[in-house]
Amino acid sequence: MRWLLIQFVLLYRATLGRFMGGHCRFEPSCSQYAIDAINKYGPFRGGWRAFRRIMRCHPWGGRGYDPA
Repeated sequence: MRWLLIQFVLLYRATLGRFMGGHCRFEPSCSQYAIDAINKYGPFRGGWRAFRRIMRCHPWGGRGYDPA
């Protein structure tokens, strides 16, 4: 399951991520954060943390260094 989620993120990076501008408001990028969270916390808890991070990525959200 972990491998499948990471492959999905890598597929996003290689395809849709390039068309959407290829930049992120946060450091590390949301896709890198998702990979790190899935590796550290597992597919369910890491996936949830990645989902919450992506939901914070909007024009009125934060920006900058956000390792959490």
